[in-house]
Amino acid sequence: MNYFPIRFDEKFSRFDEHWSPRVVAEMNDYQFKLVKFQGDFVWHCHDDTDEVFIVIDGRMRIDFRDGHVELASGEMFVVPKGKEHRPSAADECRVMLVEPRGVVNTGEAGGELTAKNDVWV
Repeated sequence: MNYFPIRFDEKFSRFDEHWSPRVVAEMNDYQFKLVKFQGDFVWHCHDDTDEVFIVIDGRMRIDFRDGHVELASGEMFVVPKGKEHRPSAADECRVMLVEPRGVVNTGEAGGELTAKNDVWV
């Protein structure tokens, strides 16, 4: 058993890539992932799971085909399963994602922004 807290700033300092989630903890079948956003991501959805976005630092936007939500530090939003969305951030934004192990970041959309799963930091 490790009795040390997970320090977000220290974990974020270990990587520079945008749109490439890094696992920092697991709880049952769920992973807590840190990711840096900047620019526009791809339109995608996750047919089998909700996706939680928790903004640690910065501002981001999640577009939907019928609207959008803007999030700032200290705010979170749950995207329901099957809801097509596109995250974006004008400036670098640091986010925690909470989702089941094995979820592909681009859903079925694929493409060059598809990140490897289970990369720990």
